[in-house]
Amino acid sequence: MKAVQIIQPGEVKVVDIPVPKIGPGEVLVKINFVGFCGSDLNTYSGKNPMVQLPVVPGHEISAEIAETSEGVPEHIQPGMLCTVNPYTACGQCPSCRNGRPNACRFNQTLGVQRHGAMAEWITVPWEKIIPDRDSRLSKKAFALVEPLSVGFHAVSRAQVTDSDTVMVIGCGMIGLGALIRSVIRGARVIAVDVDGAKLALAGQLGAAYTVCSKTEDVHARLQDITNQAGPDVVIEAVGAPATYRMAVDEVAFTGRVVCIGYAKTEIAFETKLFVQKEMDIRGSRNALPEDFRAVMEYLGRGACPEDALISGIYPPEQAREALEKWKSDPGKVFRILISFE
Repeated sequence: MKAVQIIQPGEVKVVDIPVPKIGPGEVLVKINFVGFCGSDLNTYSGKNPMVQLPVVPGHEISAEIAETSEGVPEHIQPGMLCTVNPYTACGQCPSCRNGRPNACRFNQTLGVQRHGAMAEWITVPWEKIIPDRDSRLSKKAFALVEPLSVGFHAVSRAQVTDSDTVMVIGCGMIGLGALIRSVIRGARVIAVDVDGAKLALAGQLGAAYTVCSKTEDVHARLQDITNQAGPDVVIEAVGAPATYRMAVDEVAFTGRVVCIGYAKTEIAFETKLFVQKEMDIRGSRNALPEDFRAVMEYLGRGACPEDALISGIYPPEQAREALEKWKSDPGKVFRILISFE
């Protein structure tokens, strides 16, 4: 079967590999679309220390159940459209014992620590299948579920309520996921980004305020919007020293900061603010099945401008071209899909 493989930084090939054999308790799925994630771009750029090359990338999955095996529950049937939870959990580490397998110490994500889904067929344990039983989602929408779910999970970590003002720093796919779920929960959302097009989309998705950090005084705008108090919650979805410091500086006293982005360098903080504000600083990693289902419920309503979130769809043979496009102007790309239809 056909698969996309990142051989080494800057080198991507379409390779022929065997169709995987289905085992007990597994499901064979036919891949429709797979999204390129930021981790895949880092792999292609030689900046992903967690990956072992060569690797088949991809964990943002749109698929159709093709075959089931012994031990698979009856509610999982061939012909159903689905996405896949791409993370593993050991079941034994503190995260797993505490009911948070998304942060498993020994997690292996598809396309990073193990081969991913950018192939015509994959097999997965039935527990990882998340089907659309009501058949409300388009095939393309399934490939948006995982990245949006990461932002949805961050909002759960922040315990956002309808009385909160939430600032989301970074309006890429994950940041937009955080924005969407904050709006769903009734919060007032302030979207911050350097790109006007992304801010326009953030407004379309429900942000009450948009702030361009490239041209505006972010602190002054926040003080005006929040009546000098600062936002109750700040969700950092960039992973840069400046945005991490912004989160700590701008959050309200006794506020919550939730960090999704990975900063690639050490960051110096004014640590007295940690104490003076008695703030909560929380990490947010991956997502839980309930976050996936919440995204699917949202997408199933038909209110999301899916096409605005998809920056391009390419065949496997143009995977390198797609990555080069993203690498050349990362700020202009939401999600790029590889089609196996």
